[in-house]
Amino acid sequence: MLAHGTGILADALARHSAVPAFATYNLEMVQAVVEAAEQTGKPVIVLAGSSHFKHAGRAALMSIALQAAAESSATIGVHLDHCRDLAEIELCVQAGYSSVMVDGSHLPFGQNIELTRAAVALAHPAGAWVEAELGAIPGDEDRSTDAVAAGAMTDPAEAAEFVERTGVDALAVAVGNVHGLTSTPVNLDLDRLAAIQRSVPVPLVLHGASGLPEQQVSGAVRCGVAKVNINTELRQAYLAAVASVLPTVLDTSDSVALWRAGRQAVTTAAVRSITALVDHEQRAGTE
Repeated sequence: MLAHGTGILADALARHSAVPAFATYNLEMVQAVVEAAEQTGKPVIVLAGSSHFKHAGRAALMSIALQAAAESSATIGVHLDHCRDLAEIELCVQAGYSSVMVDGSHLPFGQNIELTRAAVALAHPAGAWVEAELGAIPGDEDRSTDAVAAGAMTDPAEAAEFVERTGVDALAVAVGNVHGLTSTPVNLDLDRLAAIQRSVPVPLVLHGASGLPEQQVSGAVRCGVAKVNINTELRQAYLAAVASVLPTVLDTSDSVALWRAGRQAVTTAAVRSITALVDHEQRAGTE
């Protein structure tokens, strides 16, 4: 079923866990993520977002994600990721998206507030919740580049002012995390993250969770992260499966077998991520 409201985040916080948000680019990836949610019985968020539309087309990917969520037995949120276009935000919330992420992180602080407030004004009447970003998260959302953890980290005092002035429902933070993979280990600034948690009344979001050591993700969840974005791990799984199967299907032109292998690999990767969060939830419950 399609998730509505911020309950999906509140429930994650209450369980001392986080809901995984999986990036999807085509039919098979959407199907794979929904299948992972159904296998585990856990809620997930499908990221069918702004940059992803460049591949599949906005209307097509929106329709695929929303229909798959509505028809699923699991709780599925459908989320617009990293959007800077208010018109696109309005289209998605009117179509039925559960949530949107307005990305004004490239703007000066005051302009980021103005853009985010405008997104909130569009989304809330339609029943969608809004995530915004404060700080600079390096790397590329759609390609695994050798990103360097640099740039402005989220300031706790600014975060408090930002949330109060925008009415945003969740805040994506920069605490040493990166989009994609790096050649050196990523070390999250958990002290900064804990300070942000104490400063704001809304759930926090961690972008760039792919490849992070389990203890880093667990530490982030303990510091109020209720949503983690996962992209690179799914793309790697899909491409590795396709590369493995391709030589065996070229002679028969069995494209269905190729797509099926990619879909199954993404399901397996998504189940692994969901299970890791469940394990953290169970450990937290015994502490």
